[in-house]
Amino acid sequence: MDILQQESQLFNPTPEHAGLRDVIRKFSEGPLQEQAREGDESEVFNIELFRRLGGELGILGLTVSEEYGGAGMDAVAEVILHEEMSRFDPAFTLSVLAHEVLFVNNLFVNGNDAQRRKYLPEAVKAQKVGGMCMTEPGVGTDVLGLSTVAIKKGNRYVLNGSKAWITNGFEGSYFLVYAKMDSKEQRHVTKFIVEKDFPGFRFGKKEEKMGMRASSTAVLYFEDLEVPEENLVGTENKGLVSMMRNLEIERITLAAQSLGIAQRCIEVMARYAIVDRTSFGRPLIEHGQIQRLVSESYADWLAARTLVYHTAGRIRPDERNSIGAAAAKLVATQMAERMGRNAIQVLGGNGYSREYPVERLYRDAVLLSIGGGTNEAMQKNISGDLIKMFGGKK
Repeated sequence: MDILQQESQLFNPTPEHAGLRDVIRKFSEGPLQEQAREGDESEVFNIELFRRLGGELGILGLTVSEEYGGAGMDAVAEVILHEEMSRFDPAFTLSVLAHEVLFVNNLFVNGNDAQRRKYLPEAVKAQKVGGMCMTEPGVGTDVLGLSTVAIKKGNRYVLNGSKAWITNGFEGSYFLVYAKMDSKEQRHVTKFIVEKDFPGFRFGKKEEKMGMRASSTAVLYFEDLEVPEENLVGTENKGLVSMMRNLEIERITLAAQSLGIAQRCIEVMARYAIVDRTSFGRPLIEHGQIQRLVSESYADWLAARTLVYHTAGRIRPDERNSIGAAAAKLVATQMAERMGRNAIQVLGGNGYSREYPVERLYRDAVLLSIGGGTNEAMQKNISGDLIKMFGGKK
């Protein structure tokens, strides 16, 4: 049984969106679901399954134009992709997000034609894995405090520094790296394309995590790493705007992951309460305490889903929608954690065991309120935007 049998136009704006959802759903309910528990236990990213997305299925590069091998779609398409896959394997989906949104979309929107032609075709086909390097060991939410340094020397840039919590750090071949060329100007950020084979690129430790275990997370070091000047993305010291705009589509896709997690939790708890379990001679769903957990879960999920899709439909690469993206991420990620906890409570001991997927989904959900800017940062951003809207007005 699928709680989404009747989809409104908000969730599938065009026949192309509906067709995309059908393809991803079949993939997710089949091979993706089959390997999800194994990936969580082994803590290994399924690279072969990833290659099927860009090769056999051809569903990567959703926001990339057809000229570079993409689908020429929009942020709603990315939400569909990340929502559907997160129902069954949020960790695998997180690695897809780092490749698809943080590298592919970012480079397509902000790179030049030569850079797109060199890097995007292989990335869209999933022949190469991409990632993005912004967070540092001592700098998380305060992205403007980053300390990785780039110095121009002739026709090359020399990078020194380190990056932390890098998704796809071990599998990735290409990374978009943010650095500072002018330490005196906090808002001066410069972006480069770095290949893992560049001399001076070094892997650090692999993080051992509570959730999202099938998605590898690494520390990366740059030691006198030379980047050719043609790998400068945009212009020197002008990378902040593109950084912030790409954060918006990242946040809406992290919110989409929360939707997928929550939907699966609701499906599992509803089926368990209605079909699988009786208590005191009655189906579990007939007890008021369980009715509250199940019904409020569904209502909260549907409200968050509406907000996320409404916001996704208004995200554009050349316009800011900071408050919308922050609000969608804040609401959806908090909701997903509640749904995971509610599902465990409805299932009782079974929910706490690994026999059912909800304990894994709950662990995975926690990361989404941290990555892409913590929920505390979302509250700060929303407050700042509201001050701009209403400051000084009576």
